[in-house]
Amino acid sequence: MAERDLEAERDAIIGALTPVVDGLVATFGPLCEVVLHDYRHPEKSVVAVAGSVTGRAVGGAMSEIGLRVLAGGDEAADELNYLTRTRSGDLVKSSTMVLRDSTGTVFGALCVNLDVTAVHHAHTLLGHLAGSAPDPARTPVTTFGNDIDSVVDAILDTHQPHRHHNWAGLDREDRLELFRSLDEHGVFAVRRAVEHVAARLGISRASAYSYLSQARTKAPPTSQGGHP
Repeated sequence: MAERDLEAERDAIIGALTPVVDGLVATFGPLCEVVLHDYRHPEKSVVAVAGSVTGRAVGGAMSEIGLRVLAGGDEAADELNYLTRTRSGDLVKSSTMVLRDSTGTVFGALCVNLDVTAVHHAHTLLGHLAGSAPDPARTPVTTFGNDIDSVVDAILDTHQPHRHHNWAGLDREDRLELFRSLDEHGVFAVRRAVEHVAARLGISRASAYSYLSQARTKAPPTSQGGHP
């Protein structure tokens, strides 16, 4: 099938799902949010949204989860019924369902987010009464926002070096591993992400592109002699 026909097919799928977004929120109520993403435009992937659990708006960016799905390419799978926590502390139960065209190419996602904070509080109270309260620290924090730079910054923050006081303390191998990991998280699918990362690390754009190129061609180091 010609690329033009595939683009028309993808547009048709997005168009068909747009009214579903409002329908799902009308069904599940105000604690539900449904977001429709078009991954052909990662920096402003949100093309339809109903509800307000994560505060996204049309034209907003994908989250760290979306970048991870994007990094998976056509091998990406649905991520269903997982828990995450917003930076404001709300507990969200989510499902991310990838959208594929007739060739199997992943080009978007339909995401359902339920604010289960109140349910979690009730569960915790009952757990304390029963002597088996859940551990909230086990739930990862996810950055949701309309600005893709804030999402990239959040991913970078999770990679903040522990053995050094700042990014400048990273040696060449540490930087290669950093760029490899960021690439696996889908960061570099975003336009201007290389420049943004370079600025955070205090290196030139040329150096950043060089590290990325090397990270993509050099296999990760393997452990030898029982040492990590």
